[in-house]
Amino acid sequence: MPQRSADGPVTGGPAAGGRAGGPDDFAVQIADQVESFIVAVTEVAKGDDPDSAVPYLLLQVSQVLLAGGRLGAYEDIVPEERYEPDTGPEPDMDELRERLAGLLEPIDVYSEVFDPYVPRSTPVAARISDDLADIISDLRHGMAHYAEGRVSEALWWWQFSYLSNWGPTASACLRALQSLVAHVRLDTPLAELDGLDTDSDAEDGDLERQAGRVMEREIAAPLGLKTANS
Repeated sequence: MPQRSADGPVTGGPAAGGRAGGPDDFAVQIADQVESFIVAVTEVAKGDDPDSAVPYLLLQVSQVLLAGGRLGAYEDIVPEERYEPDTGPEPDMDELRERLAGLLEPIDVYSEVFDPYVPRSTPVAARISDDLADIISDLRHGMAHYAEGRVSEALWWWQFSYLSNWGPTASACLRALQSLVAHVRLDTPLAELDGLDTDSDAEDGDLERQAGRVMEREIAAPLGLKTANS
């Protein structure tokens, strides 16, 4: 686990809330947004309403990034204990990941620049399904602390993992989802998928040419949009 200060929680901040006094409004709001995201994405993964999957995921990722932005802008949160308490075994995310991959199969893989501040960065292939499963894994870890009344620990974990992992991941995922919806609304379908995978070593430009054709009827229908083929 990452090293952290042993000076105690931030005075007057959300980390001051605990089992005795109860969490303050900030902690409750963050926890509510986290839980809402986990529940919503889990429901989407069931595949009961595939036609609205992409627009709904766009909305949910946007909302959880609001919580992340609040955590990122907040002062450093220091938990009450020097070492992180054990939360038990991490939940298995494979089933959720596979369900999402099946639901998004034609448009799951996208191109992303890992760090926009690295000069001449080469785009890499990523998967929306992997992103969503990884985000939920981080959020569930913090929720395990929150459920046990370790509010400062939960907030510290959500803040730290937002800056180090789930924040960048969610930002990339949001960009992909927004691009899919934009391609439909602007009537600019993508080229046909031809073997693009996260294991491929595509050169610059290949990812765009190999990007999957957007599932127009699945995305456009719930948005009430017309496409070139409709």
